[in-house]
Amino acid sequence: MKEDILHNLKIINQRIKKACEKVGRNVDEVKLLLATKTVSAERIKIALESGQILIAENKVQELKEKYEDLKDITHQNHFIGHLQTNKIKDILKYDVACVQSVDRFDLAEKIHQRLSLEGKSIEILIQVNTSNEESKFGIHPDEAIDLVKKVAELDTLKIKGLMTIGLFSSETEKVRQCFKLLKNLQQKIIQQNISNVEMKELSMGMSGDLETAIEEGSTIVRVGTAVFGARIYPDSYYWDEKNKNL
Repeated sequence: MKEDILHNLKIINQRIKKACEKVGRNVDEVKLLLATKTVSAERIKIALESGQILIAENKVQELKEKYEDLKDITHQNHFIGHLQTNKIKDILKYDVACVQSVDRFDLAEKIHQRLSLEGKSIEILIQVNTSNEESKFGIHPDEAIDLVKKVAELDTLKIKGLMTIGLFSSETEKVRQCFKLLKNLQQKIIQQNISNVEMKELSMGMSGDLETAIEEGSTIVRVGTAVFGARIYPDSYYWDEKNKNL
């Protein structure tokens, strides 16, 4: 198991490096975030002990279950799943450094209220539905700038950029359009020079499309299966808006 994970990490880092070289980017501009849904703490430890820093969960329950086993190992935890407002307290309790999936103002407002009570702040990304799929969460691209402006008024939330889940398709150019859309949106927001908004991060690209995402400007690629192996559930189980277990 250890050899497989270390080998896979090496391959992924090579893929990131090659994709950066193709478009003249510095490999240091792209961070590898390990998507650890359904992955045991034991296997996550192997990756962290090899020098990886960023991990992310989709479900609050998994975050809670693995917290004790991982808390003494240096790492930073992001949350990338759909966040229900009644789970906000848990997100803060279990040391999430960044919520990448803020896609509506009522969620942002409730996070802000909780942070205000605790005297804390947190980094967030605004999730955008760039594929126009009803099964995906995320603010509509046409409404994203207005959402950024509203959330920017909540001083406990530090907006660091945007996140998207590209189209689940083997047609590279269709997927690429999702990433181009997010990049263009980032540039528009930068031009508006909104206070309390730092558009340095574009979280886009996963195991199957990270090269395309990097070519289009991704700064965070979220990789799970290519490191830890196939899961018993399909990706749709984690990203499907109709799944009430999210």
